Amino acid sequence: MGDTHVGDTPARRHRSLPLALYLLSAVLVRSASGGASVGLVTLTVSRSGADGGATVGGVLAALLIVPNVAGPWMARWLQGAKDARLALASAFVAFGVALGGAALLYGRVALLLVALLITVGGVCGPLMTGGLSSRLALIVGEDDRMQRRAEGLDSATYGIGNIAGPAAVAALAAATSPATALVVLALAAVVGGLLLFLLPAALATPDRAGPAMAVRDALKGVVRRGALRRVMVATMLTSVSTGGVMVVAVVLGTQLRDSAGAGAALGAAYGVGNLAAALAVGVFPLRGEPERLTLRMIAVNAATIALCAVAPNYPLAVVTFALAGASSSVLFTATLAVRSQYSPPTARAQVFVIMAGFKMAMSAVGTALAGALSGISPRLVLALGALITSTAVGVALLDRRYVTTTAPETTEDPAVVRNP
Repeated sequence: MGDTHVGDTPARRHRSLPLALYLLSAVLVRSASGGASVGLVTLTVSRSGADGGATVGGVLAALLIVPNVAGPWMARWLQGAKDARLALASAFVAFGVALGGAALLYGRVALLLVALLITVGGVCGPLMTGGLSSRLALIVGEDDRMQRRAEGLDSATYGIGNIAGPAAVAALAAATSPATALVVLALAAVVGGLLLFLLPAALATPDRAGPAMAVRDALKGVVRRGALRRVMVATMLTSVSTGGVMVVAVVLGTQLRDSAGAGAALGAAYGVGNLAAALAVGVFPLRGEPERLTLRMIAVNAATIALCAVAPNYPLAVVTFALAGASSSVLFTATLAVRSQYSPPTARAQVFVIMAGFKMAMSAVGTALAGALSGISPRLVLALGALITSTAVGVALLDRRYVTTTAPETTEDPAVVRNP
């Protein structure tokens, strides 16, 4: 590993403030993202009624997710930026302006214009996830343990955002209006973007020789590098299952307790488990080779989703959903370690954003499928999710055994090779 060690307290102190600023920015941005879909549905329902409003809100929420397929092109833009802070901040501010503008204009202008604004915000999505996470290794340095701890804390920002965002919408919509709630989320994204300028430029801008890779070359780089390819495919399949968990939680909880509040509480149990595990990994960093750890956690996630499917009563369902959230959080942290360890140094941001974008796109597919099938049987949806997730492990193991890799399994830069 590098020259920085866990016991090197001056180095740790030197990086603690940039890391704190990064985490604060991430919490604000991901809270805005996490609450946006809930806020849009709440807004449209409040203006147009439960039936038509829910349909319009669902379409607008989907427009926040579908543009994640633009991740490879957004990744190239970020990788080629002279100052990554400016690129990321621009995306976060654009998301905030688009979300706030859509909230203020809904019902006052043509719906198509509102949809266009939301789509612009959706295009920024990959930079709010993988793009921001790609900066982490540059901030905390090369020490493996510090990186794993930081990755756990980064994972926690997603959990906080997915709880704080919807909670803020619920509170502000009740106290003021759904439009005001969305504007507050928009301001959080803007502030989160501006905070990035407090990071030292040397830590926010990667060393790069020559221009950023073309999109096609970056995609080939991911596909040809065995660990990245296997983890990308496995997490894409897994996201079909995890993308629909919150929808299924609401339906199953309502069935078990005959109460809409019980369904929301079951979804909250998943979120609490997710956040608790992320914080635990931040305190006790993951150990071991990242790809193997990722595959093991996918198997664990499949098992917890299967337990959700067979939970006989509501209290056990709460426990199993919390366990599923926890396993999903640890899995995500492990995938960050894979991206960090196996990404070519000249394309780190592109790898992070590409993998995040494809994962989000598949998550949207999972949400749509869960919405379509949960009315038939939420337990069937969970069982199918467990099966798909188990299949992801099998596909990765077959790839590892039989597919010839055309690029090195480890990063090409000796300075960032780690010995787990």
